[in-house]
Amino acid sequence: MLKRACSMSYTHGSETTKLCLKAITRHFHSGQPHSAARSFFGVEDFLDDDNSRPYTYQKEKKSKNPNKHISFKQRTIAYMEPFTLDVFISKRFVSASLTHRVTSKQVAVAGTNSKDIKAALKSRSDIPACLAIGKILSERAREADVFTASYTPRERDKFEGKIRAVVQSLIDNGIDVKIYLD
Repeated sequence: MLKRACSMSYTHGSETTKLCLKAITRHFHSGQPHSAARSFFGVEDFLDDDNSRPYTYQKEKKSKNPNKHISFKQRTIAYMEPFTLDVFISKRFVSASLTHRVTSKQVAVAGTNSKDIKAALKSRSDIPACLAIGKILSERAREADVFTASYTPRERDKFEGKIRAVVQSLIDNGIDVKIYLD
C-alpha cells in the first residue's frame, strides 16, 4: 500500500509528493492501526496464550514447582489421625484443646481461666495447673469419645516443662497422644 501511494504521488508533481509522504508517515508511525475495530474502552481485545479470554483478566496462579508430588501420607494424615492437641501457655494462664482436623471443631477444651478450675488452683500458670488442665481435658475428651490425638509443637515452643506436663497428664489419664517433633 505504501508503494502504491508513493508511486501515485510521484506522477502528480513535486509539491504533492512531499505532502503525501508527510501524511503517510504521520499515519504510519502513530502506532495505532486505523483499520482495526477498537473496543469500548480503547483497548484492542487481544486474547491471551490460551486464546480463551481477554488479556485483562488474571490467569490462575500456577504452582511454583509443578513436579511436586504430594504423598499419600500427606493427603490422608488428617483422616487417619483426625484430632490434634493445641496447648497455649502464657505468663498468666494455661489452655489446651482437642480439635478435629477435617471439620475444625473443638471437641474438648480446658483452661485455667474457667471459673470451676480458677477457684481450685493456687496459681494459674505453674506445673500443677498444667497437670490439672491435662486431667480435665482427658475427662472431657473421653466424654466426647476421643481416645487418640496428635501433637506437633509450634516452632517457638520446646517440648519441655509446662507443655510436657500437659501432654504427660493427658497420657497418664488415658488419652493416647502421638508427638511429632521435627
